[in-house]
Amino acid sequence: MIDTATLAQVTDPQKRYDYLILFDVTDGNPNGDPDAGNLPRVDPETLEGIVTDVCLKRKIRNYIDLLGQSTPTDADEVDKEGRPIADNGIFVRDSGIALNRKIETAVKKADSEAKQDKKKENRKGKEEICRRYYDVRMFGAVLSTGDYNCGQVRGPMQLTFARSRDAIVPSEIAITRLAITKEGENKETEMGRKASVPYGLYLGKGFFSPMLGDASKGGTGVTKKDLELYWQALANMFEMDRSAARGYMEMKGIYVFVHDNPLGNQPSGKLFGEFKCRRKDESKPPRKFEDYDLKIEDPNLDGVTLVKLLG
Repeated sequence: MIDTATLAQVTDPQKRYDYLILFDVTDGNPNGDPDAGNLPRVDPETLEGIVTDVCLKRKIRNYIDLLGQSTPTDADEVDKEGRPIADNGIFVRDSGIALNRKIETAVKKADSEAKQDKKKENRKGKEEICRRYYDVRMFGAVLSTGDYNCGQVRGPMQLTFARSRDAIVPSEIAITRLAITKEGENKETEMGRKASVPYGLYLGKGFFSPMLGDASKGGTGVTKKDLELYWQALANMFEMDRSAARGYMEMKGIYVFVHDNPLGNQPSGKLFGEFKCRRKDESKPPRKFEDYDLKIEDPNLDGVTLVKLLG
């Protein structure tokens, strides 16, 4: 858990935040590529490992979902335990309910006289969806795919791809299973393959734009509580995402640059340049976090403060 006093420094929805996340994987596949037989994703030119923003957002959504805070299992007004949906539902989730049905339900709740119209944006429905669903408030969504058009929501919280600090070596390991798939097969075991990376240290970047989260300016209505929940989810998302395929993944650092000005006091690139990471011994491949030297300093720039949530 993040210290309460530290967390309080990064929960003002009227401030801009630029942040870095640092995580590693040991003997696992952090993000398989379906176009490459589910091998770990890599940059084909540099062989640096890649974890997509979609993958990271999925883990954050899953963490919020697991908290059991008003997780809807249908498109109506109650969750799986019959409690009213509050405002931390997850819009993009495996619930067996089509997204268009969720949009339609929200529109009818917000505007009982609404009619099907694919061309005209329903503002009330859009606001209702932002109120209901945490991931729409934070990440945005396309809400114009069905008969009830709620337009598009630009999310104030965004993430980039995470990229490994060094080239990785994706590999496949042969495994055996002491059970056959079909009856009558004349064999005792079956062979399989498991993809993994021996070790990789990944760095990702993120941004929070308060102008897109401010409801008074047409934003999604992000609150202090939403930001508290987000940082906790970011810090703990790997703890709730264990699987045999992913090996051991751990969040190593979350470094947040806090701007006093909602529009920002410094370019994000200048701030991210304060982070330095290099291998201690360039002659040996990295196999653990301690093989790296890390350094990040307070930029000492007017209007910007560095807050280390982890690391």
